[in-house]
Amino acid sequence: MREVQFETLVKAVRDIIVHCGTVLPKDAYQALQRAYNEEKSEVSREVLKQLLENADIAKAEARPLCQDTGLAVFFVKVGEDVKLVGGTFRDAINKGTEQGYQDAYLRASTCEPFSRANLKDKIGYNLPAIIHFDLVPGDKIDIEYAAKGGGSENVSRATVLAPAAGKDGVLKFVKQVISDAGPNPCPPIIVGVGIGGTFEKAAMSSKHALFREIGTQNDDQEMNEFEKQILVELNKLGIGAMGMGGTQTVLAVHIEANPCHIASLPVSVNVQCHSSRHTHIVI
Repeated sequence: MREVQFETLVKAVRDIIVHCGTVLPKDAYQALQRAYNEEKSEVSREVLKQLLENADIAKAEARPLCQDTGLAVFFVKVGEDVKLVGGTFRDAINKGTEQGYQDAYLRASTCEPFSRANLKDKIGYNLPAIIHFDLVPGDKIDIEYAAKGGGSENVSRATVLAPAAGKDGVLKFVKQVISDAGPNPCPPIIVGVGIGGTFEKAAMSSKHALFREIGTQNDDQEMNEFEKQILVELNKLGIGAMGMGGTQTVLAVHIEANPCHIASLPVSVNVQCHSSRHTHIVI
């Protein structure tokens, strides 16, 4: 059994939050550069130019990439042969989250749902983190992290279609969600689509799909072709960068598909804004 110290995990989480809060990942930066090069609208090209300049300034001056520093979302795979010494996995991730948000001067965004009171004085700064655990073989701790802002999260949707709806039904639903979203999620965006499973499995899959590196292909050839088809159709909507109109509304479409009940076709769409702050580490 491999042992990992509690404080080692705390520091690792703290460090990735500080880094992601100020440095746009290479894949997201390159996707914005590609969109800038391919955009047909001069107005949207100027917006994309400013988004790239914003990323450069944030990195150079260690400033937050966006005023919406988001909720901390983790997908964590814990090896069956690793033991955390000195505390629990959940406590370590929450402690690292709190330290990271404070050390990088990132806004605490969690609040009570109705009073809207900030919870930093009750349960901690920007806590609790949203953590999805999975127990896997091995002795490693695999952590995927993203800062999930409210603007893009607000426009995400889920439904359960009739099985006969098929791919056409999925495409129609995804187009409607992105059309309704318009400029609100701060495009250009990344679109995660969860298909199959159950209602909650589809939602989880659509969020996890956002963690895939932009520009990589889906391992499933059928889904890879479906992603390309949806991407083309979404960019025909003409929303453009920050809603200014143009050809580059969506940077990528990522699908995660799962087996489902014979009577159901669950579908979920989760949106990530252009400031796609995410990373993946293994301890």
